[in-house]
Amino acid sequence: MQLTLTTWNINSVRLRIDLVAKFIKAARPDVLCLQETKCPDDRFPLKRFKRLGYEHVALNGQKGYHGVVVVSRLPFESTSIETYCGKSDCRHLSIVLGERAGLRDPLALHNFYVPAGGDEPDPDNNVKFAHKLAFLDEMCGSATLQAAGAGRGIIVGDLNVAPLECDVWSHKQLLRVVSHTPIECEKLVAVQKAGAWVDAVRGFVPEPTKLFTWWSYRSPDWAAADKGRRLDHIWTSAALADRVAAIKVSKESRGWARPSDHVPVTATLEV
Repeated sequence: MQLTLTTWNINSVRLRIDLVAKFIKAARPDVLCLQETKCPDDRFPLKRFKRLGYEHVALNGQKGYHGVVVVSRLPFESTSIETYCGKSDCRHLSIVLGERAGLRDPLALHNFYVPAGGDEPDPDNNVKFAHKLAFLDEMCGSATLQAAGAGRGIIVGDLNVAPLECDVWSHKQLLRVVSHTPIECEKLVAVQKAGAWVDAVRGFVPEPTKLFTWWSYRSPDWAAADKGRRLDHIWTSAALADRVAAIKVSKESRGWARPSDHVPVTATLEV
């Protein structure tokens, strides 16, 4: 069975619902994982998604900030939410696909929105950066994620770290910029190693090729300058690593009217 899944930090699902619909009509992923939806659950545009063919929806949202959602054409076996750092700030949501979706063996999918971390990479002077580092530490120690990594699991989302030198436009110039500082990169790699997760995107676009999923709003000439970062990730457990058939980064969406600063990343798996 072939499964297509997309991760996309949409930066307000209600503001950009027409862009989501445009993408869905063209790409038709089986599962779409959104981050930074900025929408309480009772205001989520369920009817629009159902008209687009996505009958199954798992929500973890709040007003104005953060928020993660999974919408699917396939039914879920179960859904769950975990809190990190003692905060109920809507940064995690997981679903399990199984027999109801036509899978012989269940598959656990985790959708994350890791804290951005603010501007100053100093946890003593910046509580947002301290929160980000603590969040990554808790991900590293999560028994749930380690169990998913040992089975049939997938982690997707805006992990807000560009871990490799080729994940940013200039490694040297971004070493002191939040999202590419050594401590963040080390902690994200530690999460990956703790669950033996495999970076599916880099499996198809290996180092040292540069690859980005985010371009700042501060750059009106973003396409020409191409000063991006790879903040959006798809990881698979070792059991699924050889099942990834394709990866696509939809860079063109960054040029749409009133876009998100992130673009969709889609994986096709034989599950």
